[in-house]
Amino acid sequence: MNQSAASPKAQPPDNTAIELRLLMEAIYLKYNHDFRDYTGASQKRRVLYALDQLDLPTISALQEKVLRDPALFARLLQFLTIPVSEMFRDPAYFLALRRQVVPVLHTYPSIKVWVAGCSTGEEVYSLAILLREEGLLERALIYATDINPASLDKARQGIFGLDAVRGFTANYQRAGGQRAFSDYYTAAYDAARFDPSLRANVIFADHSLATDSVFAETQLVSCRNVLIYFNRQLQDRALGLFHESLCHRGFLGLGSKESIDFSAYAERFRALSPLERIYRKAQ
Repeated sequence: MNQSAASPKAQPPDNTAIELRLLMEAIYLKYNHDFRDYTGASQKRRVLYALDQLDLPTISALQEKVLRDPALFARLLQFLTIPVSEMFRDPAYFLALRRQVVPVLHTYPSIKVWVAGCSTGEEVYSLAILLREEGLLERALIYATDINPASLDKARQGIFGLDAVRGFTANYQRAGGQRAFSDYYTAAYDAARFDPSLRANVIFADHSLATDSVFAETQLVSCRNVLIYFNRQLQDRALGLFHESLCHRGFLGLGSKESIDFSAYAERFRALSPLERIYRKAQ
């Protein structure tokens, strides 16, 4: 009599995975910040680093404190969102915007740009400089959104370290910059304060790609190096928001390691500049 092989039992998640899920659920229920669909490896790495920095023994201990201390959650948020960026990051992307997107933007009487996941504002100022040099900033409105209040506050200030600005300058030149980069900031005390007029047409606002809805029709959405931290379900949700926000034949820019291929919206965009991850709404 033949006996079928016993099916292997599914291994239960380890304690760390369970604690992570419970922590993210607690954060969502308590603060309405939804990290439940962020990729597991990145999420685990950030939380374990936070434990070390906050001098806590376990994720469960962190959860207990977060539920009772909003100030501690504000500190944890800095670890969960990784507020790291640079101006004119991936210069070829901005050069492609100048050459392939700007000529179309010139055909609109007014322009709305959405920088989703703007972090501390480096990309916002980059786009503002590009639009000014192309004669478009005065008729543009830039929505700069993020879920991290501390990052948004820094973005509003427009102050960056001079060491970082040296790298920004090289990026700007490779991105087709038309002036001396130093024309856009005033340096003092090892910091650079960028011209406040660059943010005169910028609206900084709290917005979550995980829980919030579309708020405006736009001609360009730039969301770079954000989707790589989302699982497929959340990536599709974000791409759905961008698709809904964009006007007919509007433009979408993603990060160098991101793509709409194999997403639920793959057929609704066409690659305009594949290497630079710039797409155009097709339907």
